[in-house]
Amino acid sequence: MLDALFKNNLRWADAIKDKEPDFFEKLAQQQTPQLLWIGCADSRVPANEIMGLLPGEVFVHRNVANLVIHTDMNCLSVLQYAVEVLKVRHILVTGHYGCGGVKAALDNLSFGLIDNWLQHIKDIHRYHAARFNGLSYEAKLNLLCELNVVEQVANVANTTILKSAWAQGQDVSVHGLIFSIGDGILRDLGVHCSASQPIPSLEKAVLTAQGVISQAE
Repeated sequence: MLDALFKNNLRWADAIKDKEPDFFEKLAQQQTPQLLWIGCADSRVPANEIMGLLPGEVFVHRNVANLVIHTDMNCLSVLQYAVEVLKVRHILVTGHYGCGGVKAALDNLSFGLIDNWLQHIKDIHRYHAARFNGLSYEAKLNLLCELNVVEQVANVANTTILKSAWAQGQDVSVHGLIFSIGDGILRDLGVHCSASQPIPSLEKAVLTAQGVISQAE
């Protein structure tokens, strides 16, 4: 297995150097990404490949179900470095349809330790319980995947990191996106905020999310 990985790596590196011989020399000097991707750890949702970007073009943080929790020092450390040191211009909170973490929360079963993490998604479902009435299971899962992104956009925007950056006039925006594994398309949920564009009302964001679901079906 490892031998195959090393051979793949050599082919990958050679292919890039064939197109741009000094690519890795330049890459080693610095990283200046304009994007921070906060996404799910799902192996089918690789940030660079989805957006057609090369190494060095996007700073990435991934975890189960793309959550931004105010007590998660790992996520907050990535966010702070991206905003204060790398000076990224755009933060992309990206969920995906069929997310296993969101599904586990929707099914409300016990999986042990991870239940503590998934409780954040269960809370989102509880807050918007009425919106799930009358929906098929698939529609419920789609809606919860999108509402989770909406909530995480708000969580990013409400961190001291973003509030401080905006107070200092830094040009950085937060966006909510969702990826469909079924067709490979990345969709804009219409949820954006910046120093000049305040966090949209949750009500408006929820309606936007529901509209995207209807477009995707």
